[in-house]
Amino acid sequence: MKVSRELAPVPQPLVPAPQPRPVAIPAAPAEPARIEYPTVNAPLTGIFYRSATPQAASFTQVGSIVSPGDVIGLIEAMKLFNEIRSQAAGKVRRIMAENGQLVRAHQPLIELEPL
Repeated sequence: MKVSRELAPVPQPLVPAPQPRPVAIPAAPAEPARIEYPTVNAPLTGIFYRSATPQAASFTQVGSIVSPGDVIGLIEAMKLFNEIRSQAAGKVRRIMAENGQLVRAHQPLIELEPL
């Protein structure tokens, strides 16, 4: 009769698995600080018009320079047209209300970039 001899496995020394080296991740560029530009706001609720008549040129365009007291548009309220005047000086950066759009009191109409 044959006796089978199996060899017991030889214990292997435990070697820790290699750890990945930390990789330096470049920091994301900081977002630029949001600049709050001054705005000219609607003094009352009504329909905003950028010109006196549909055929006339607009009071202001993007890039126009306005001074305090300059007319930037009209608001029709209760069948009356009210001139909207700028309270600040600056270059028109953005027009936030469309011609013929209903605007609410205190809603920004234009955004100015200070000079």
